[in-house]
Amino acid sequence: MPTTTPQRKDQGFTLIELLVVVIIIGVLAAIAIPVFLNQRQKAADAATQSDLKNAATLMETWFVDNQSYVATNPGDQLNDMQHSTNVSVVVTSATATGYCLDGTNTASDAKFHYDSDAGGLLDGIC
Repeated sequence: MPTTTPQRKDQGFTLIELLVVVIIIGVLAAIAIPVFLNQRQKAADAATQSDLKNAATLMETWFVDNQSYVATNPGDQLNDMQHSTNVSVVVTSATATGYCLDGTNTASDAKFHYDSDAGGLLDGIC
């Protein structure tokens, strides 16, 4: 009687199959990384806009108490306001009837401007 040897099956992936998987992962990463970086910039811009709107509310509160937007130092109105990380809000001008605020974020190249006379939040700087 002839003896039967069990068949040996090699199980695993070929080099070609592994290379195809690596290439697919590389293509997906090339698509996902720029999208992720764009979302970070959008978040930084939203934080700057939010802080500008909060500063505008603070300026309006100052006006209710003092009947003018002008303080001894126009930045005095913003000293106690808590800003988001990396955000800077500056009073660029304040008169008895209106004010301008500029906001920047070190995590973004965008600059925003809040002009009470022009209707609120705008892109760019005064």
